Amino acid sequence: MNRKTIKTGVLHRSFDLSRDAINEETRTVELAFSSESPVARWFGDEILDHDPNSIRLGRLNDGGPVLVDHDATDHVGVVESVVISGDRVGRAQIRFGKSERAEEIYQDVKDGIRKSVSVGYRIHKMALESETDGQETYRASDWEPFEISMVSVPADASVGVGRAAEDAEFETVVTRDEKFTHEEIKMEDIKKTAPVVDTAAELEKTRKAELGRITDIEAMGNQHGFTEQARSAIENGVTADQFRKDILVKLGEAKPVTDTDIGLTEKEVRQFSFMRAIHALANPADRRAQEAAAFEFEASRAASEKMGRTAQGIFVPSDVLKRDLTVGTSTAGGHTVATDLLSSSFIDSLENAMQVANLGATVLRDLQGNIAIPRQTGGATAYWVAESGAVTESAAAFDQVTMSPNTVGAFSDISRKLLLQSSIDIETFVRNDLALRLALSIDDKAINGDGSSNTPTGILSTTGIGSVSFGSSGAPTFGEIVDVETQVSQDNALMGSLAYMTTAAMAGGLKQKAKDAGSGQFVLADGQANGYNVAVTNQCAANTVIFGNWADLIIGMWGGLDINVDTSTGSASGTVRVVALQDVDIAVRHAQSFAKGA
Repeated sequence: MNRKTIKTGVLHRSFDLSRDAINEETRTVELAFSSESPVARWFGDEILDHDPNSIRLGRLNDGGPVLVDHDATDHVGVVESVVISGDRVGRAQIRFGKSERAEEIYQDVKDGIRKSVSVGYRIHKMALESETDGQETYRASDWEPFEISMVSVPADASVGVGRAAEDAEFETVVTRDEKFTHEEIKMEDIKKTAPVVDTAAELEKTRKAELGRITDIEAMGNQHGFTEQARSAIENGVTADQFRKDILVKLGEAKPVTDTDIGLTEKEVRQFSFMRAIHALANPADRRAQEAAAFEFEASRAASEKMGRTAQGIFVPSDVLKRDLTVGTSTAGGHTVATDLLSSSFIDSLENAMQVANLGATVLRDLQGNIAIPRQTGGATAYWVAESGAVTESAAAFDQVTMSPNTVGAFSDISRKLLLQSSIDIETFVRNDLALRLALSIDDKAINGDGSSNTPTGILSTTGIGSVSFGSSGAPTFGEIVDVETQVSQDNALMGSLAYMTTAAMAGGLKQKAKDAGSGQFVLADGQANGYNVAVTNQCAANTVIFGNWADLIIGMWGGLDINVDTSTGSASGTVRVVALQDVDIAVRHAQSFAKGA
């Protein structure tokens, strides 16, 4: 193939910064950092393609740095989130730090002194798109933004870093005999077919999530006397889930979560394929299928040794479950799958499908053996004494919430023709389907589990939660809804991830139920009741409302995912049943953190 290389070096593009996009409460700024507008370079016109497969967003998404004038030593903030919207523009939310330098730059941004933002990026591959009158236009088909800078004066795109080819550090591969065909599509067609992304809504969702993270960490820090650690965790971007685990370890009575990764490299994680493993399990006599899945079987053996358990089928290691997955290229069996297509992790898909996880339930991953979580059951007593009198000794009382694994299984029927496909979309479809089925079952038991028949005990069967009886079943008044909340407040548990949960039927009734005779307001409006979010799910018991601190609902997950294949059940129709098994337990740390109304 006729190729050449151009020493492009590090490139920059600048955008205007709107002061309306500044949120002073969270110290965040929403901004655009890239587009498909052509920019004149020394090698020709440059277009950055904004198809998701063309942009490597890993470095920005992984807490990319916010710099001043592209100076790596002048670090003033962090990239919180990145969105490629339907208008093919890259947008990000950044957060400024609290150092003296960061405060100085943040103030300049608020005062309109620094009015521009610039992105630093490098191009890995370009395609020659057109050539007119000696002027060449290149489309970057593989490029990588790695930092965002606050700048006072935008740089001239035709000069600067990378302008002197002999000094440039990076080389870009350019394909000259294969034209990039993207521009053959009319822009009006792109607007019709591109998914519509509400960027403002996405950024608002991110802002609310960040506020929730800060609130949860502060509440946990205050509750357990770790205010300094909480402040540090907030500034360093630690998740509420991780901070909760850190507290458990610091309290000294909980087993630290044990890492069950087997040490796969990033490349090996990309190579692991659910579909190759399933195909091999379904065809044990097919030599090609066994050879194609040799890597998956070897990874399963390593995971089995690490966890001290034997798989019923094949273990998917924790490394693979909790990171971005891709499918690699196999040299046997005709399975050829691109290695540069990313999809969401299984763990993220599982948690996102669980309503209780979305409400803030604590998910502990990679557990080994039974665990015990400390719980304070009583506090020290204060006494009034006379002068020189002695205070009666008292002490706080503690017990433990114990958790041990229960196995939950879910299955999905797959046709043999589908099983033979090696598309990344099929890989993602199968994985997400299994995750959804497991999530629905875990979600159900977290709410309704009664502890019988090898199931865990959920919220509604936990002894000691608050309870309110509604005067009319399925039609509570505003006062009765508040009474459910009051049950939690009376036990001094009104903190953390507070929210209501109810059924779709109940939610529909509450949307039409007036608070009182004269205000014109309804019990449930804009997704909230009495200022708290309301989650709607038909997994909740009929005619029931649950309120509480969902962070005190703990979901423990042991080890990797065990995948087995049943070829006999659907043999007549040629389908293969894929069974996924996961060890899980559920516990409520403080019963007083929840109340139900029915």
